[in-house]
Amino acid sequence: MEEINNIEVVPCTESNYLKPFRVHYNQNGTKKSWDFMRTHDSVSVLIFNTTSHCFILVKQFRPAVYMCEWEKKKTKTSQGAEKTEEGDASESQEGQSAPAEASSSPWPPASAGVTYELCAGLVDKPDLSLEEIARQEVLEECGYDVPASKLKRITSYRSGVGVTGSKQTMFYAEVSDDNCVSAGGGEPGEGELIEVVKVPLHEAMTFAYDERIPKTMGVIFSFIWFHNNMSPKYKISTNV
Repeated sequence: MEEINNIEVVPCTESNYLKPFRVHYNQNGTKKSWDFMRTHDSVSVLIFNTTSHCFILVKQFRPAVYMCEWEKKKTKTSQGAEKTEEGDASESQEGQSAPAEASSSPWPPASAGVTYELCAGLVDKPDLSLEEIARQEVLEECGYDVPASKLKRITSYRSGVGVTGSKQTMFYAEVSDDNCVSAGGGEPGEGELIEVVKVPLHEAMTFAYDERIPKTMGVIFSFIWFHNNMSPKYKISTNV
């Protein structure tokens, strides 16, 4: 998963997933413009294994996250180079030479783009209900066969409201080891490379609030939802 090479950044002139637009409008008498992306809505699923008392998450490389980290590194490298040049000039004036710095890759490690997420997928099949799309994602990504009727709708919300405004609907699914029919991992034909990760229930909230672990807001929110709504029912602790 973390063997990333031959990186090339090119303009995106056509995409099946993103459509850029600019809208002009008047608000309270003031003329405004806003750039936005039209994208698909999506579903996500909080999966809880009742056999092992753990949450089932997915771990995957996200190019968008990676490129954000690259931009940060590039900025820091540029600022560091400017300071080095200033230092070299100062030392040269004093008749001293600055020590040479070891060269480093301009790209951050691949791990900088890896995130922990809920099982999720795009709403791009108009003939299927949200529950059926979520069921397919659970099967493809995590390997659990769960009837659509067993999916509990938690809520829906807007994500990326400053850029996309797409809607995501979150579900909850309880599974057992008996429901596991494959190793999951996503659809290679769709470019997916997914690692299934288990988070023990008693470590869930520590995991959620550990900023060293890259994760989506959906993971944090869903763990809090479980703690507030399901833990009392099962009389189990999420270590809060």
